[in-house]
Amino acid sequence: MPRAIILAERCKGCLLCTTVCPVKILRRSTVVNSQGYAIAQVSDMSLCTGCGSCALICPDMAIRVFAPEKQERGA
Repeated sequence: MPRAIILAERCKGCLLCTTVCPVKILRRSTVVNSQGYAIAQVSDMSLCTGCGSCALICPDMAIRVFAPEKQERGA
């Protein structure tokens, strides 16, 4: 199952990730990190497709996306 993990202490709350998520599961959290930023959060991890768009656009590298590797056919 794909999943996107927000690294709270790296997130500065710019929310660029929310603009590129194709399934719109990223949003502003009520959680504030030690720097005082309201961080992004994943609202429903079961809907994550593992596309990685959020991680690619994040200027602070605060998102890690884990997607299971696809198995090759006939292997």
